[in-house]
Amino acid sequence: MAPQLDPFFQKVDELKQPFIERLREAVAIQSVSAQAESRPDVVKMGHWVADQLKTLGAEVELRELGKEPGREHLDLPPVVLARYGSDPKKRTILVYGHYDVQPAEKEDGWATEPFDLTVDEQGRMFGRGSTDDKGPVLGWINIIDAHKQAGVEFPVNLLCCFEGMEEFGSLGLEEFVKAEGPKYFKDTDAVCISDNYWLGTEKPCLTYGLRGCNYYSLTISGPGQDLHSGVFGGTAHEPMTDLVTLLAKLVDCQGNILIPGIKELIAPVTDDEQGLYDAITYSMDDFHISLGSETSIMPTKEGTLMRRWRFPSLSIHGVEGAYSAPGCKTVIPAKVLGKFSIRTVPNMQSEDVTRLVTEFINAEAAKLQTKNKIEVALMHDGKCIPITLTFEEATGKNVLLLPMGSSTDAPHSINEKLDTRNYIEGTKLLGAYLHYVAEEPLN
Repeated sequence: MAPQLDPFFQKVDELKQPFIERLREAVAIQSVSAQAESRPDVVKMGHWVADQLKTLGAEVELRELGKEPGREHLDLPPVVLARYGSDPKKRTILVYGHYDVQPAEKEDGWATEPFDLTVDEQGRMFGRGSTDDKGPVLGWINIIDAHKQAGVEFPVNLLCCFEGMEEFGSLGLEEFVKAEGPKYFKDTDAVCISDNYWLGTEKPCLTYGLRGCNYYSLTISGPGQDLHSGVFGGTAHEPMTDLVTLLAKLVDCQGNILIPGIKELIAPVTDDEQGLYDAITYSMDDFHISLGSETSIMPTKEGTLMRRWRFPSLSIHGVEGAYSAPGCKTVIPAKVLGKFSIRTVPNMQSEDVTRLVTEFINAEAAKLQTKNKIEVALMHDGKCIPITLTFEEATGKNVLLLPMGSSTDAPHSINEKLDTRNYIEGTKLLGAYLHYVAEEPLN
């Protein structure tokens, strides 16, 4: 073990409570990137992260990305760039994270207020963004803090790139990173991202591949305004009926994608690859714990992991325009928008997937003999965590995904949490990574 790790580890333990309070402050800022009304809070969060880094002595820049495409009245939140150390004798490590979060409302089923970090007796810290990705982002900040307070020399030059639009497709970031590859990131020796999770709950893991994501909207409109079902029910083509019918044709209840041609895009499974799954430390009990139920489709560990990693999936996420508040309302919505995504795997190209999706929906729409207008559109796509491959291409360096949270953290869901143990020990892990990578010879 690197000799300076012991005092660093000890200081992290001593700073446990201040680090939790730092996360509490971060969670309280409702930085929901998808919601226009929350954009000021996303910007506020970016400035908060910048101030945390400045206070610790980092050189910080806030880079603006311009207007949001399609919503030009909204400014994209800034990218927070930071440099801590510039010693030419040290390796330079670039770390990436995001400070925006998914939407969350208490009424969704949260047991606690989603933007008020709540720590239970088991040390579970509940709050939106606690594990995805504010906890890991603060892990890097905590590392700097602990080194300073322990009087331990920082082992590397640290570059930080923290964005505020990851949960809405990382808009504007790909072009930014490519442009800064030969500039701000030019002396990068390696890239580390902590925006993923352990496979289970006990054993840490390294991630070397991720499924991509194509996200689509399906918009159906007809009447000139919302209608009363007591007057117009049964007399006009209803957009909601068409939408539900079409969404039901995309995927079956066993998770099989029903769009012709999708299977043919997938890279074949080799015998060597098939043989890897048996030795993986994981069980269906682990999976059921992370589900919070026993509603698994596949009966075996191997089948579940292949569905999770190796094969594409299609998920239906929501409907805009329909009545969703409590109680009854007998309205026929004039326009509805359904949202679904396809997780893509090796050999699947975004343009091929979109072509097959569009052709299939248009063909099925024709069968409905509806007079409503039906439009399908790609909202955003990416080969993995949207920016991972871009960093690799822009820097020419390897990208390591080093998770902090566990499989039971429920990112994007209700009651998202990060275990205190994972937060504190994860901070140590990220710090240890920097120490060990510092011992490798420079190129």
